[in-house]
Amino acid sequence: MSGPRRHRRPPLRRRLAVTASAAVAGVALAVCAGAYAVTAYTLHRQFDLQLTQAATLAVQQYRQERPGVQAGECRYLAAPACAQLVPASAADDPREGYLLPVTDAVRRVAGRQRAPFYSTASVAGHPVRVLTTPAGAGAAIQVALRSDGVRRAERQVAGLLAVIGGAGVPVAALLGYWVSRSGLAPVARLTSTAERITATRDAGHRIELPAAAGRGREDEITRLAVSFNTMLDALEESLAAQRRLVADASHELRTPLTALRANAEILLRSQQLTPRQRERATGALSRQLREVTTLVNDLIDLARDEEPRQALEPVRPVALLEHTVAAARDHWPQVAFVLDGDPSAASALAAAVPNRLTRLFSNLLDNAAKFSPPGGRVEVRALRPAGGGRLEITVRDHGPGIDTADLPHVFDRFYRARTARALPGSGLGLAMARQIAHTHHAELTAHQAPGGGALFRVVLPVEAPPAV
Repeated sequence: MSGPRRHRRPPLRRRLAVTASAAVAGVALAVCAGAYAVTAYTLHRQFDLQLTQAATLAVQQYRQERPGVQAGECRYLAAPACAQLVPASAADDPREGYLLPVTDAVRRVAGRQRAPFYSTASVAGHPVRVLTTPAGAGAAIQVALRSDGVRRAERQVAGLLAVIGGAGVPVAALLGYWVSRSGLAPVARLTSTAERITATRDAGHRIELPAAAGRGREDEITRLAVSFNTMLDALEESLAAQRRLVADASHELRTPLTALRANAEILLRSQQLTPRQRERATGALSRQLREVTTLVNDLIDLARDEEPRQALEPVRPVALLEHTVAAARDHWPQVAFVLDGDPSAASALAAAVPNRLTRLFSNLLDNAAKFSPPGGRVEVRALRPAGGGRLEITVRDHGPGIDTADLPHVFDRFYRARTARALPGSGLGLAMARQIAHTHHAELTAHQAPGGGALFRVVLPVEAPPAV
């Protein structure tokens, strides 16, 4: 039994086209309705003004040539206007009767009990607009004008606007389709690029940008495409770095693993070896295992993106540096380590992971000792420049120094200068030191020391200890 069918939403382009079309059509119909209302109001307003002028003339005629306006005179609708006089009392009505309807409201206007007013009526089958206004003492005059011309004009305006509004609906649909197609074209390209990357696993594809991009005329969709291309650049660089790391790691592991296998095969024939040969093979195997273990641990550390934020704690970097220098003296007895620093540097506090910061100092000291000649000196200094917001630690050796061509690459993974290829190591120490510095918001740089040798500088953000 199949499960319930999921409702599939229509594509974004269709929804955007429908929304834009409905908006444009709604605006067009609203404009037509507003135009009709304004036109109808203007026609009625002008017609009422014309009726008011006719009523004013009729009142003047009645007052000057009484009785110039008599009951029953509103017979000839072809005239500009027709009028009839209505007394306040029904007893004074003429014998002929009235052609326009006479109501109590008309009697009250004649008796000065109500203000003038407009009304509609029908005379001889024709619609008329009637104005009732006082004509003198005890009388009101009703003036009528045919209004079928106004109604005809209203119908013509309504028909014309209906045609315009009806034509605006398909135009709105076309505009909505064009807006959705042109507006979503970059999104369609972005989707196509993402699908192509997913299918081919190739992050080298990019979205084509319009010519206006990069000149301060980008819209939101163009900025999205630029951001997507930037993300693809970062992804491609990350994948390339990952491939390089795997290739370099396999290359670096191949030699010690080959040596391990050779020594293991020799130990398998231990009964054929002398005690001296067996001891040498066992020592070499143990040393190579340590090297492989160190290399693997370094690779794992380098694979970390960042240090855990919860592990940060306030530490004194100079105290960690002193401990690291003491350990380096034991590990490198043929090298003299000299530590110097000012008192303000010793009290500075930094938010750090103690074992990781110790690893940074240890890698720098091991690198300096490795390149120092027997009996050479490694000078370590900790200074706190003016301002108090940073701690500067330098490690300087008196070895061959760093060649100008090698200086930009000393922190690359597995990079080893020509002078270092005969020395032990995997080329990961300085890369790990740079990563640890980065995760602690510190700056690690390499320089050629004056007078020869290499100089490494660590600038670490610190703060003063709390006042007691």
